[in-house]
Amino acid sequence: MELREFIQSFREAFGENAQLPLLFRYSDTPVDDTSKIGGCFFKGLQAAREGTPVALSAEVIGCGGGKLYTGFSDMPERVPNFVSITEKYKRTPEMVADYVKRLEMPRATKPYLNFVRIDKAETLDGYEGVMFYATPDMLSGLCGWAFYDSNEPDAVVAQFGSGCSTVVSMTVVENAHRGQRCFLGLFDPSVRPWVGKNELSFTVPMSRFTVMMGTMRECFLFGSHAWERIKARL
Repeated sequence: MELREFIQSFREAFGENAQLPLLFRYSDTPVDDTSKIGGCFFKGLQAAREGTPVALSAEVIGCGGGKLYTGFSDMPERVPNFVSITEKYKRTPEMVADYVKRLEMPRATKPYLNFVRIDKAETLDGYEGVMFYATPDMLSGLCGWAFYDSNEPDAVVAQFGSGCSTVVSMTVVENAHRGQRCFLGLFDPSVRPWVGKNELSFTVPMSRFTVMMGTMRECFLFGSHAWERIKARL
């Protein structure tokens, strides 16, 4: 399935009101002149959702954790204490340090991480993954689509992490391994103010997305009475 064909199929399956997903990839050149974003960089992704590409970099991202989880820096020394003692997201700083170590997020080899809405892209080549902002009804469709051709217990996973780690880090690592897991995210209270109150993220590594595009029109998203009832209220 080609890119334009997918967009058409997505709109057929989820309705014209469903928000198109974002693509993200590393690049030597920025897609736009993005101003520095103080705090959580997800506040800046609203522009990409509206159609204006966003180029993140070590200079643009103002959050130390955001730089870490996008691969633009090593873990700042203060992160374990901040996440554990200040934010109270993990019981001990050691648990935070262990989490970051296990994540195995590689250092970025290119200076920019570009986010573009899928209809603004010319090709899927070189992208790390696809990020959907999804309501519960939309998640029903996305998860069901991912489950359609897989019986793996981790076909869709929800793990601890900041918004940037569950969207970027996990997807980048999975794609590098040619993995097939999809990720639920944006559970982190720190990112919640910058997304809709009824939204979570559903992120698919490109290694999985290219497979799922081939099964989209086979699954219940097309020709299913049950899905038509859900689609009607999306």
